[in-house]
Amino acid sequence: MSTPATNPGAFQPLPPLTGRRIRAAVVGAGAIGRGSHFPALARLAEEGETEVVAAVDIDANAVEAFSAEAGIPHAYTDLEQMLREQRPDLVTICTPPTLHRAQTIAALRAGAWVWCEKPPVPTLADFDAVEDEEGPAKGAVGGPYASIVFQHRFGSGSRHVRRLLAEEAMGRPLVAHCQTTWYRDTAYYAVPWRGRWETEGGGPAMGHGIHQMDLLLDLLGPWSEVKAMAGRLVHDVETEDVSTALVRFENGAMATVVNSVLSPDEVSRIRIDCERATVELTHLYGHSNDNWRVTPAPDVSGEEAAAWQDFGPDVPSSHLEQLRELVVSMRAGERPRSSGTDGRTSLELITALYKSAFTDTTVRAGEIGPGDPYYTALHGGAPGWAPVAREEVPA
Repeated sequence: MSTPATNPGAFQPLPPLTGRRIRAAVVGAGAIGRGSHFPALARLAEEGETEVVAAVDIDANAVEAFSAEAGIPHAYTDLEQMLREQRPDLVTICTPPTLHRAQTIAALRAGAWVWCEKPPVPTLADFDAVEDEEGPAKGAVGGPYASIVFQHRFGSGSRHVRRLLAEEAMGRPLVAHCQTTWYRDTAYYAVPWRGRWETEGGGPAMGHGIHQMDLLLDLLGPWSEVKAMAGRLVHDVETEDVSTALVRFENGAMATVVNSVLSPDEVSRIRIDCERATVELTHLYGHSNDNWRVTPAPDVSGEEAAAWQDFGPDVPSSHLEQLRELVVSMRAGERPRSSGTDGRTSLELITALYKSAFTDTTVRAGEIGPGDPYYTALHGGAPGWAPVAREEVPA
């Protein structure tokens, strides 16, 4: 698969989307492309919104089998060739993180919008390089934009709670807990690109807990400072296998964050204590209305508590729900949620978490930029965490 970091070709705008289906291509024929991205695109195809015109993967057998099974008309092993020949409006990227920057930039330069799996790119420097290739940065109006798959933000539960918090219906948010405690065995890390800074970007904070941290930020708003710890307690990897953090938000709320791949009793959990109620989400890989609980304070009236607990028709969090909103943004020519500054905030928090853990300092929002070693590598070159260069042994 061709994935150059740069492309000498000029930005190529695509025809307007009015009155036609959005032409989509799936890059990566693995589990996430087959099991999440394509089903969401296929559902919207049934509704007349999209059509999947191509799939791309470096493994010819895999992409041909995927295309035949899914009824995708064109299979490619070269991304740039696909972009030239098919001119998709939307490219969904389902490949390992180390490929995301080059593939996203290639798609943007071809005029396509991008929907990229998390983590979006390994570093803030990479994220800023991608944003510099979006349509507005090139003088184009209405896109294209690159957005990140943060599907936990989408659905009836998160929408309802976001509104309650924004309106301070339950009073000010005060205390929060964000927990991603999962279990991964040694076989999981036998996959060569896992557990390495260069190819995975980071450990459970980056690759697992990013979803819950992103949802917490989406609910509570901007963070202001973080103090963290990280450990490598079980697995023989370059990255951490557990981290904890204390986070202060601009609104004054304080949160604890735990990210682990050492926890046999797996759970994803967010709890927010407000002045007049506690709202809690407990699930694993996705949530519906039943996964949310609102517990009012003793002095709250039954009528008010019932309104808080009414989540409306159940719309589970999913790739499909995020894709629906992305398509609306594409047709309107507007920046979608989980892109630009809105998408960057989670990566900035994770970067700050690593810097705090590896330097034993408090890190404040906005302080990591060009010239900071953590801007270009999440390990920041820290002793004991940065990859050790292997010396070549003479034959």
